[in-house]
Amino acid sequence: MLWVKAFHVIFMVTWFAGLFYLPRLFVYHAMSDDETSIERFKIMERKLFYGIMTPGGIITLVLGLWMYFDYAMQAYSGFFWLDIKLLLAAILIGYHIVCWKLVKDFKNDQNRHSHVWYRWFNEFPVILLILIIILVIVKPI
Repeated sequence: MLWVKAFHVIFMVTWFAGLFYLPRLFVYHAMSDDETSIERFKIMERKLFYGIMTPGGIITLVLGLWMYFDYAMQAYSGFFWLDIKLLLAAILIGYHIVCWKLVKDFKNDQNRHSHVWYRWFNEFPVILLILIIILVIVKPI
């Protein structure tokens, strides 16, 4: 089970790398006004989302569910920290889906947000990561 946990953490780091970097690309994309830069950002966003971020998220989810059903249901039943962590993970999946929608909007030249909005949007996964790590390591509740 430690191998599953190790790979869960490895792919979680991969997923978060994408969750941190993709909105930063959105910031720069929203600030761009020349065609060359705009097309370059579309390629970078697509490759990051589909080549790194989504596989990292899927593998993180699969390994997390494996641990949950193989171990955590017996060991942690009744512990509130795990329920909150799973809720935060579900919110993260929702954030990932919003990123997918934004990648599509940029691809179709239909961005509706400013670079400032994306700067704030970029902070959300940081907050979730901090909360998730504290819940998993400290288990405060």
